[in-house]
Amino acid sequence: MLCCGGLLLAAIATADGGGVLRGRVTDARNGETLASANVTIPALGRGTLSGADGRFELAALPSGRYNVQASLLGYKRVVLYEIEVTPAKPVVLDVTLEEEPLAGDSVAVIASPFSRTAESPVSLRTIGESEIARFPGGDRDISKVVRSMPGVAGTNSFRNDLIVRGGAPNENRFYLDAVEVPNINHFATQGSSGGPVGMINVDFIRQVDLYTGAFPASRGNALSSVMDFRMKDGNDRRMSRSVTIGTSDAGLTLDGPMGSRGSYILSLRRSYLQLLFQALRLPFLPTYTDAQFKTRTRIGDHDELEFVGLGAIDRLRLNTDIDPTELNRYILDFLPESPQWSYTVGGVWKRFDPRGYRAVVLSRNQLDNRALKYPGNDPNNPAGPLLDYRSRETEDKLRFERAGQEGDVRWSWGVGAEHDHYTNATYQQTVTPGGVLLVDYQSALTLTRFSAFGQASRSLLDGRLTASLGARTDFADYSRETISPLRQLSPRLSLSYRLARRMSVNLNAGRYYQMPAYTVLGYRDGSGVLVNRDAGARSIRADHLVGGFELDSEHDARVTVEAFYKRYAHYPFLTRDSISLANLGADFGVIGNAPSVPTSNGRSYGAELLLQQKLRAGWYGIAAYTYVRSEFTTRDGAYAPSAWDNRHLVSLTGGRQFGRGWELGVRWHLLGGAPYTPDDVELSTLKSVWDVSGRAVPDYARLNSLRGPTSSQLDLRIDKRWAFKASSLDLYLDVQNVLGQKQEAPPIRVLDRDPVSGEPLTDPADATRYATHLIADEDSGTPLPRIGIVFSF
Repeated sequence: MLCCGGLLLAAIATADGGGVLRGRVTDARNGETLASANVTIPALGRGTLSGADGRFELAALPSGRYNVQASLLGYKRVVLYEIEVTPAKPVVLDVTLEEEPLAGDSVAVIASPFSRTAESPVSLRTIGESEIARFPGGDRDISKVVRSMPGVAGTNSFRNDLIVRGGAPNENRFYLDAVEVPNINHFATQGSSGGPVGMINVDFIRQVDLYTGAFPASRGNALSSVMDFRMKDGNDRRMSRSVTIGTSDAGLTLDGPMGSRGSYILSLRRSYLQLLFQALRLPFLPTYTDAQFKTRTRIGDHDELEFVGLGAIDRLRLNTDIDPTELNRYILDFLPESPQWSYTVGGVWKRFDPRGYRAVVLSRNQLDNRALKYPGNDPNNPAGPLLDYRSRETEDKLRFERAGQEGDVRWSWGVGAEHDHYTNATYQQTVTPGGVLLVDYQSALTLTRFSAFGQASRSLLDGRLTASLGARTDFADYSRETISPLRQLSPRLSLSYRLARRMSVNLNAGRYYQMPAYTVLGYRDGSGVLVNRDAGARSIRADHLVGGFELDSEHDARVTVEAFYKRYAHYPFLTRDSISLANLGADFGVIGNAPSVPTSNGRSYGAELLLQQKLRAGWYGIAAYTYVRSEFTTRDGAYAPSAWDNRHLVSLTGGRQFGRGWELGVRWHLLGGAPYTPDDVELSTLKSVWDVSGRAVPDYARLNSLRGPTSSQLDLRIDKRWAFKASSLDLYLDVQNVLGQKQEAPPIRVLDRDPVSGEPLTDPADATRYATHLIADEDSGTPLPRIGIVFSF
């Protein structure tokens, strides 16, 4: 029906008026405009030269996605892949070229078409806006898209947790145009970084740089990955609009000029997922709203000022008026209602000079998290709440960066300061191996943090060898362990040797630190003592060693092979449950809000293979395979598989762009079975315990001693686009798990109930216990279709 409606619109609309591609070419080092740069679209045989002010424009372009090339004598050629051109609005590109001195009589410099820097010659993957928008099964969510890359896994299909090279979800860091964002998901798990729905609007994103290792020294407080989101600029000529209507939400994006030298882009999105869940009679009703903006203003010829912002309001209500199936009752028994809001705002001032640039980044972010749970989900229950949790995190950050080049040495350095405030009020009846425990405390914690970094890179041996050496330190006034800059010193070294014109061998070694979550740092006992500080809480350490080989093809394809080893130290070990915090973070709620000691060690290691073909003659594809082992110490000090020890990860993604606006994308992915911990049946079935927990308690004495089966899934996406005189329309069908393959999860323990009254049954052998049994997830293996409309005008 949607396609028929689109055809009708196409029939009555005027013809494609052609698109416009314009922008500016500048020197990547100092921001100076570059004249006479050659900007071409090879597929169309069209091109132009940049003017004296570095500006270029190509008009009357047929709608479609094209690779755009920019080149200039003495600079590396740049290829911008799959730039979407429509008549709805001009495409504005800021093209930066990196200088490369000519050797001898050479007149052309050929660079790899894939992102690779001297600082990060390994473990760097770049994802473009078109790759995000069209990704099969991704539903325009970046956290799902990055799982197509080697070394990146997820958890269950309802969450966006990123498991990178066997590390926990809390080990990732995110940046929006140099502004750090603590979390990019709705319904965030406090103390971790995941959630079920992404907050970032794909319409803002120009490209994403994903570092799974070899982090630049300018990026700190990460152990497994860094994601740098580079956002688009707004339309600097006229206002344009884009309306997106999907299965779960609707959004509006506006962008346009702001004065004579600036532009803005603004979006607002609101979900109606709760209406769908209510119609399907599911046990929880999520609602979310998010907003995002960016402004950019050029001040004179050498300065620019940018402001960015991202915010969300989330609410999760329980739907008690549903069919009392076993699975529904199970979810309603333990899941709390959890309102939450968060935001990040920041400003970036950048000034260019002949040597390079200097930048100042000022930002503020907050997270407000609450959870409420009553016996029987009745707020009027005289027994009072089982859980009443309120917490807020506030961070104010200031960072200065300086970067430039002297001869053939490229360098950067910077310093930063941060003021943090954390509050927590917890009333919780919880379960420990010893039985039910009441946790009742309030906490307030103020931290001041400082950072400093420096990095230098140089080409040697006539350009065949590139070396980069960097160091960073992050220290805070939390304790004696965290205040010393030398104890948190993070050196790193990268080497890349070019064996042939398009072949290189690469290496990186580095030490990285990350402060534990505020839930760990700010936990207090009933007397008000910071328990974990007194127990020696300190920064978690991870040592990385990565080596690899890369072969690029002149046909925009590449093959990479990498091996990695990560060694962890000082991870918080939760003494109440006897489990490393490294095993937690992929569930709703809060993690780390308990006593711990920094004694857990870990290791992850493996190898990755990537074959990638960028868009060429209408085809594109990515094949990625990862073998990974992830292990952390138990209470006995022995290594055991972590919750992220999936062993085998396979992702095959590809597609074809047909004529007349049709596109087909397919992804097949395989996830090795993850370890899981069996239930402590003796403890869980006690009535006093189950009435508090609402579900079975894991037996951490048998941590991750069982393993689930390997699962696989096929996703499909079909797009149809129409271009009108001054607008465009995109209809898509995105289906997850097309074949309905069963995604077997660990069995769920539920109560036996009276078939008439629904009341729990007592174990006939012990009046103090409930009778229980195991069930499978009833919804596993169901295809999930999503239909969407994107209208730009």
